[in-house]
Amino acid sequence: MKEETEEIKWLEEEPEETLSVNPKRFILWLFIVSILMLFASFTSAYLVRRAEGNWLDFVMPPVFAYSTGVLIVSSITMHWAYLAAKKDNFNALRIAITVTFVLGMIFLYMQFQGWVELVKSDVYFVGNPAGSFIYVFTGMHAFHLISGLIVLVFALVAAFRLRIHAKSLDQIHIATVYWHFLDILWLYLFFFLLYFH
Repeated sequence: MKEETEEIKWLEEEPEETLSVNPKRFILWLFIVSILMLFASFTSAYLVRRAEGNWLDFVMPPVFAYSTGVLIVSSITMHWAYLAAKKDNFNALRIAITVTFVLGMIFLYMQFQGWVELVKSDVYFVGNPAGSFIYVFTGMHAFHLISGLIVLVFALVAAFRLRIHAKSLDQIHIATVYWHFLDILWLYLFFFLLYFH
C-alpha cells in the first residue's frame, strides 16, 4: 500500500522543466563566436607579420575616430529601441530603429572616407602589409555592419507591423545584441589599430 501511494505521488509530480534555448538566439551566438574567431585570427596574423619588419608607419585618418563616435551613439539609440519595445512605445521604437539605421549608414560612409584618406596618404590595399591589414579589418567590419543593417530593416518592418512588443521581444533582442556586438568589435579594432599601427 505504501509503495502504491509513493508511486501515485511520483506520477502526480510535475516533470522538471527542461532548459531550452531559442534557436534564433542560439544561431546568433554561434555567428558572433565565429566572427570573434575570425577577427582574433586577423589580429594575431597582424601582430606576427608586424614583428617580421618591413612595416609602414602612418597616421590613422581622423575620420575613423569620428566614425567611432557615430557608432557609439548608434548603440545608445539601439538600446532606446529595445526599451521602447519593452514598454510598447511603438512610435519611439520605429524612430529609434530608423535613427540607428541612419547612423549605421553614416558610419559606413565615414569608413569609406577613411579609405579615401588612406589612399591620399599613399596607403594602399596592395603594397605594404600594414596598409593591407587596415583595409581588411575595416572592410570585414563594414561587411558585417551591412548584415547588421539588414537585421535592422527586418526589425523596422516588424515594428511597423506591430510584431515587436512587450510580449514578443525576440526580434528586437537579436537586433540589439548583434548591433552592440558590432559596436564593441569596432571599438576593439579601432583601439587595436591605434596602439599597434
